Amino acid sequence: MKFKTRLLIIFISIAVLPLVLTTIAYIGIGNVLNNGEGGISTPFLSGNMAEVVEDANNTLAILQDQIDTDVTRMEDVEYLREINKQYGKSSTYLLVRKGDTILFAGDRAAAEIIFKQLPAYGAGSEDYGRYYDKYSKLVKQLDFTFADGSEGSAFIIARISNLISKHLLIDMLVAIIIILIGISVLLTRSLQKGIIEPINKLNIAMQKIKEGNFDYSLTSTEQSEIGSLYRNYEDMRLRLKESTQEARRSEEQNREMISNISHDLKTPITAIKGYASGIMDGVADTPEKIDKYVRTIHNKANDMERLINELTYYSRIDNNRIPYNFHRINVADYFGDCIEEVGIDLEQRNIKLNYINTTQPDTMVIADPEQMKKVINNIISNSVKYMDKPNGRIDILIRDEDDSVCIEIADNGRGIAQKDLGKIFERFYRTDASRNSSQGGSGIGLSIVKKIIEDHGGYIWATAKEGEGTCMHFVLRKYIELNDANN
Repeated sequence: MKFKTRLLIIFISIAVLPLVLTTIAYIGIGNVLNNGEGGISTPFLSGNMAEVVEDANNTLAILQDQIDTDVTRMEDVEYLREINKQYGKSSTYLLVRKGDTILFAGDRAAAEIIFKQLPAYGAGSEDYGRYYDKYSKLVKQLDFTFADGSEGSAFIIARISNLISKHLLIDMLVAIIIILIGISVLLTRSLQKGIIEPINKLNIAMQKIKEGNFDYSLTSTEQSEIGSLYRNYEDMRLRLKESTQEARRSEEQNREMISNISHDLKTPITAIKGYASGIMDGVADTPEKIDKYVRTIHNKANDMERLINELTYYSRIDNNRIPYNFHRINVADYFGDCIEEVGIDLEQRNIKLNYINTTQPDTMVIADPEQMKKVINNIISNSVKYMDKPNGRIDILIRDEDDSVCIEIADNGRGIAQKDLGKIFERFYRTDASRNSSQGGSGIGLSIVKKIIEDHGGYIWATAKEGEGTCMHFVLRKYIELNDANN
């Protein structure tokens, strides 16, 4: 339930429900006090008013006795004045009607006002009748016949202010208290269940997040604000969990990187120190040995420089600090030049290079020539580095795939185990079978390749068979002229 709807229900409950229930309680209590009868009974009247009604009944009873004994005295004004004085109160007076005229009135002015509203002869009952008019008067009526046969009525008229009895007030007060407590309990329970409990759960969840526990889940099928808040929390929790896991993986990779770098740098440094000590200690006692030692030191220094350059380059490319210079390049021309460059080096290493391009001569791609050359060189360098056959072979195939160009670079080297195949593009990852520091690998060459390819909008993957060779596949999007596409 939405907060707006909940607040509307609370408003109605506070403003309307107590009034409705109080009215029902008033009617119910009134019926109980009246024993289910209409009108207002003596228990329903206030203490003072009940006394007034009792005095009125007593007065009419006295008049009834007088009528039964000597009805002529009902025309005796002095007698009637005495009755009015003796039994009447400040708020009560006697009125005697003969025919259609006032024979006697204890309060003439008030009698003139109410006279026409009095009930007709014969409206009284055995208990002297009850009548409540628009002037808020309690009227008790006694009908009789004068000595001359005229119709007569005696009325005891009293104001009906202070009508509600003390019993009714107490019962109503108790009923109102019960109603308010009941409504308060219901509203409190509603707020507790609908707002406070969900907020407490969310507070606990946020505390778990603060403590680093991202497994505390909150689920809700409600379409209210609370449900939306829970779903937002879940999105935040999952993203934080993923971010934290990624940070941990990155931290582990960084630790592994430091370990790898330490190992990779330690090997050439140890060799440099050893050969330098050999020269200083006179172990290299001939010009040939000295030349060999110096060349070895030079080569190890080059290995260190290459490793440092790769790390620097990866750091720059990983932080998007290398600006790409994209151009439209012709596939046949560009890859033809690259093959010509690498072919000379491969020929010196006694590795055969096979190159096939099946794309159309005018096929173009959008790429950075320098960065793409680094991709090709890294892949071919890996193939050369891990070539274990006396007659090495590298095959390069470029083929057309509708709106893209696929480049495949395969070798007949050691290959890669299937368990390692999915991890070779991770930074600093090495396999025992095909990637080891003794051959100078830093473990970041293929991760650099993957990053460059993805920044070109392409993708890369590898297939291999252990002991037979490895094939690197990567795809680049074609450049298509808009007018050609429309045609």
